[in-house]
Amino acid sequence: MTGERRTPEGLRYGWTTGACATAATTAAYTALLTGEFPDPVGITLPKGQTPAFALAVESLDAESAMAGVVKDAGDDPDVTHGALIRATVRHGEPGTGVAFRAGPGVGTVTKAGLPLAVGEPAINPVPRQLIREHVAAVAASHNGTGDVIVEISVDNGEELARKTWNPRLGILGGLSILGTTGVVVPYSCSAWIDSIRRGIDVARAAGYRHVAGCTGSTSEKTVTALYGLPEDALLDMGDFAGAVLKYLRRHPVPRLTIAGGFGKLSKLADGHLDLHSGRSQVDLRKLADTALAAGGDADLAERIAEGNTALEALRLAEAADVPLGDAVAERARQAAVEVLRGAEIAVDVVVIDRAGTIVGRAH
Repeated sequence: MTGERRTPEGLRYGWTTGACATAATTAAYTALLTGEFPDPVGITLPKGQTPAFALAVESLDAESAMAGVVKDAGDDPDVTHGALIRATVRHGEPGTGVAFRAGPGVGTVTKAGLPLAVGEPAINPVPRQLIREHVAAVAASHNGTGDVIVEISVDNGEELARKTWNPRLGILGGLSILGTTGVVVPYSCSAWIDSIRRGIDVARAAGYRHVAGCTGSTSEKTVTALYGLPEDALLDMGDFAGAVLKYLRRHPVPRLTIAGGFGKLSKLADGHLDLHSGRSQVDLRKLADTALAAGGDADLAERIAEGNTALEALRLAEAADVPLGDAVAERARQAAVEVLRGAEIAVDVVVIDRAGTIVGRAH
């Protein structure tokens, strides 16, 4: 693959599954019309970049052409990095344009709320448009009609999809073909944030009035035990509290529970919306001040301020019978309400320790 670009920090940008599927489709349709596969195959992305992709596999017969591209996510920790994305192109009926099919390893939509109708292949709108544009360009160059059936598949995609949100979103059978720009920005975690948004869309379409943003599987189990929420009302928030709150501000539900570990929610209490350890830190001095306000004495506050971890602060407060967990929960709730900016959403917060024991709540 050519056209390598890097961030100011020296990290390599990558290419989305949608860009790879477009490149594979372009090569396959060209071969179907001409008998030859362009390799590497160049495409033009929505913002004008013109990367070229080497073909990893290709095959051609009288009825169809198949080309495959290995996804390079650059330096982003993307679950689909290294996946082989194939496009098989066949002639369609005159006047039908581009019809999309889900091949092995590409999911099918089974729940309302996504930007695709139930029953459609999980090939998102922007990649579909990009593929249509490139099919039209190939047709114009080689006297084709542009009436084609495009089947996208991903080797091992069904297994890879189990590591994504797709099963919870009702996308069954494999991965989604994603991307709005065609470019993967390292550590932007755009796929995760997009999944949070689609999770909210699916919950709203299902009519749920209560959703929960959880930092991990332990907090999900705690919330499920507390409220009996269905799986598709549980948002795998991870570190992206801001993504949940900002999207709900524009697309509200009546009630939101935020659940997570004491350390992460201590950061939300301080106003951090990205709770990743590399992008925000627990402020032990603020925890000490919070303990004072919750009834602790100066000695406790000093020991917390001079401690090493949030968990140590919590244990010190518990030993002194100071409800630091509840105080952090309330401050986190206030921070969330501030981000929601008046949206009519009732917010409660559940704080747990590593064992899943509830150590703080706020309503």
